[in-house]
Amino acid sequence: MIKISVLYSNSQDLIFDKDYYCDKHMPLVSKLLGESLKNVQVDFGLANGNPNEALKYVVMTHMSFDSIESFQNIFAVHSEELLSDIVNFTNCQPQIQISEIMI
Repeated sequence: MIKISVLYSNSQDLIFDKDYYCDKHMPLVSKLLGESLKNVQVDFGLANGNPNEALKYVVMTHMSFDSIESFQNIFAVHSEELLSDIVNFTNCQPQIQISEIMI
C-alpha cells in the first residue's frame, strides 16, 4: 500500500478556500480516481510544536492506493482535469510525496 501526500505550503500571500476544497475538489478527486483510491484524509493545520513559528503546511491531503502503478495509471487519465481545478481553491502549487505505508 502506498500513500500520496499532497502538501500545501504556508506563505504570507497564501489563499486557500477550504469550503471549495472539501465540497467540490475532493469529491471530484474521489469520483475521478474511483476504486483505485482506497482512502483519503484531509488535514488542516492548526499549530506546530513551536508556538512562535508559522506552520510549514496549511493543508495536507493523504490518499492511499494499492501501488504506485495504480495511482499513476488512474492519475494519468484525469490529471488535466484535477490539476486545472487547483486555481479554484488556492494560489499555491502543491508538493507531492509518495510513501510506502509500513504499519
